[in-house]
Amino acid sequence: MKTQQTPGSVRRMPLIAAATGATPSRRPIWFMRQAGRSLPEYRAIRADRGMLESCFDADLLAEITLQPVRRHGVDAAILFSDIVVPLRAAGIDLDIVAGTGPVIASPVRDRGAVEAIPRLIPGEVGSIATGIGTILGELPEDTALIGFAGAPFTLASYLVEGGPSRTYERTKALMHGDPQIWERLLAALADITITFLRVQLDAGVHAVQLFDSWAGALSLADYRRFVAPQTRRVLAEVAEYGRPRIHFGVGTGELLHEMGAVGADVVGVDWRIPLDDAARRVGPGKALQGNIDPSILSAPWEVVEAEVRRVLAEGEAAVAAGATGHIVNLGHGVLPSTDPDVLTRIVELVHTA
Repeated sequence: MKTQQTPGSVRRMPLIAAATGATPSRRPIWFMRQAGRSLPEYRAIRADRGMLESCFDADLLAEITLQPVRRHGVDAAILFSDIVVPLRAAGIDLDIVAGTGPVIASPVRDRGAVEAIPRLIPGEVGSIATGIGTILGELPEDTALIGFAGAPFTLASYLVEGGPSRTYERTKALMHGDPQIWERLLAALADITITFLRVQLDAGVHAVQLFDSWAGALSLADYRRFVAPQTRRVLAEVAEYGRPRIHFGVGTGELLHEMGAVGADVVGVDWRIPLDDAARRVGPGKALQGNIDPSILSAPWEVVEAEVRRVLAEGEAAVAAGATGHIVNLGHGVLPSTDPDVLTRIVELVHTA
């Protein structure tokens, strides 16, 4: 039987140590979208189950969350979920369509629709808390469990656009055209995100990651004015738990300082910017996470190895430049075509480098 995790053992977890400015026993590594995507065991278990159905099934989400830990030996599991799960739990009519992503039945584009957004009741995600308990009973003692939630802007982009977007035209039009309604929209979504994160923290996750996946579509001025205030409120509302808060978005090189300043302990960095440069942009006092290019994992192993070693060296340079730690990850999610054995070899390389 697994040994019960104690506060001292949690602090010794490599990921928690790196996230909090301590010295980890090894460089920690995990992969975004590690639960599934490239794993045959994930595809098998989800063969006849929808994405949202899987996210609300306590036993299934626990099993999927644990699969990459068993296969790869990563230093953290991230809760199997989706950005829109708390929206669905709150009662918003949406679905995740294969090959498309989240699709909203009635997009939110006016005052009436914003005022109709429901609150999330904690009991509506009770199965997720149950699944977390199962995961914690199975995780190795030195492996952290990371909670998961979408940031208000990214949730808003799906609601306003009605689904994924390349331009975020409707989102930006609402943001600039009616700032008061935009603020009410983000405040309502921040409330949902806070509730969802607190349920996970109360259930025992060791850290949380806030995905503002599409914030990179914004200018720095727009991020500061229209997005940062509610993101700051989300991270402030979970600060009392004293657990690391990771903040990540794609294409956010120009926003890195602000993404740390809103209250993150760890700032995720995509592959477009070297980690040591990112450390200078973020400023001292924050750990960094990243930033292997996911596409390179399909290259020959000697290319992958060189890329990983480069990221490790830049991580060391980032710490020298003021970062408090480095958590190895990809710069975005695992691509479905990735050979799982390559991921396992990367973990072994990072742990022994």
